[in-house]
Amino acid sequence: MIRSTMLKAAAVGVAAILSLTACGAGSESAADTIKVGALAVPAGDMLKYVSKELAPKDGLSVDYKEFSDYNTPNAALSDGDIDANLFQNTTFMETYNKASGKDLVSVGKVYLPPMALYSNDIATLSELPDGASIAVPNDPTNEGRALLLLASKGLIKVKENPITLKDITANPKNFKFTEIENASLPQALNDKDAAIVTLAFALPAGLSADKQLLVEGEDSAFYNVLAVKAEMKDDPRVQKLFTMLTSQDMRDFLKTEFKGLVIPAS
Repeated sequence: MIRSTMLKAAAVGVAAILSLTACGAGSESAADTIKVGALAVPAGDMLKYVSKELAPKDGLSVDYKEFSDYNTPNAALSDGDIDANLFQNTTFMETYNKASGKDLVSVGKVYLPPMALYSNDIATLSELPDGASIAVPNDPTNEGRALLLLASKGLIKVKENPITLKDITANPKNFKFTEIENASLPQALNDKDAAIVTLAFALPAGLSADKQLLVEGEDSAFYNVLAVKAEMKDDPRVQKLFTMLTSQDMRDFLKTEFKGLVIPAS
């Protein structure tokens, strides 16, 4: 009887130790996981590459959550549904912070998804006719960015920091502008002479470089950043992820995967 009782006690003790060990392993695994939100292209592809090829070597697990628009990733980050996101430039982030009262911060620049003026029917910028119909993004950050792109070639003149069409100060070619939601801009090419589209929506829609009449260069101020809540900026997981996203391995991946269309931060 005594022997039986001792054996039972020993079994309970071993089970308890195993249970604690399992809990400890689970906690360690959770501590080394980072949840990151992004649009599917190109950031989603970048995060999948990191998750599969780079993160395991450094003991990090990247849990990627895909978003389909520009409106929800910041809300998800602010609410704690994800730990970081990779889809926006600092101007877009600061506009969100001002409107929402949140405190998202940039860990650093990662890549430029160039905005470009596309057309299905016009071959070169010089052929863009007077009175051409042009679709532009309807959010303040990307609309102002689109206007700056056109102004960079003297097609229009704008105020110093344009936000909407009201900030156009000169339109010598009498372009007819239409404001459209970002995700719908590629489809606008079916009935507009041209549309200004960011790469995140141009690539999935099959808009290739040969349809670009005008495109941002490496000197653009609109590189996308890895964004987190302020208290997360120095988190080791965040720093590991940022290092991987800006590594030579990632540069090589972008060059191979996107043929120079996506520009890594220098």
